Amino acid sequence: MTFFQDFPIPASGPRPSAPRFEPPPWAAPPSYELPAVVHVGKFLHHSPAMVMALRSAEVFSTGCSFNLSWIIRRGEEDEDDWADKHALFFQPGMRLRRGTVPFSGLMFGVQFADGSKASTGARGPHGFMGSTGEPEPPTLVLNNGGGSGAPDELAGSGTLWLWPLPPAGDLRLVAQWIDFGMEESSITLAGGQLRQAAAGVQRFWPEK
Repeated sequence: MTFFQDFPIPASGPRPSAPRFEPPPWAAPPSYELPAVVHVGKFLHHSPAMVMALRSAEVFSTGCSFNLSWIIRRGEEDEDDWADKHALFFQPGMRLRRGTVPFSGLMFGVQFADGSKASTGARGPHGFMGSTGEPEPPTLVLNNGGGSGAPDELAGSGTLWLWPLPPAGDLRLVAQWIDFGMEESSITLAGGQLRQAAAGVQRFWPEK
């Protein structure tokens, strides 16, 4: 016998159940789909100091997720300037939200063939996760995948969620990062190719 055996075990009662959270289609890709992968392999920016690449697109039934990576190399910056870049690199959206230097942080945008467009700078740090009503399409959400720092290099990655699937015609993807000397630049993708790739999406379970 131990001390605690003298006390009754309380009844557990029924465990309350909470509904599973499913993000709206304009905020994130579907949870139960295996996307069709489209290789892209294009540079959004290429200079001696910085490279930003669009590697591929994962196409879902409701939109596209673009996989990006970027590397910044140290040039003539002294220790203080490089330390400042470290700080900016690991909080790329803060300058935009503070408004001290408008539009100097990492920003992306898209433009469909019909002229409609969207920008990651149009929402706060949580994107569309807190929205209850369906926004006007298209929408674009940046999800940073993290990064790493070294004495002479900074590397990072991220994904862009685009909703809905683009129409046929040119899809223009735009990027800008003034803090790191990257002026507005863009590449053109085939919207029809991405839309057609959605036919290869596989659902995990038929009912989902």
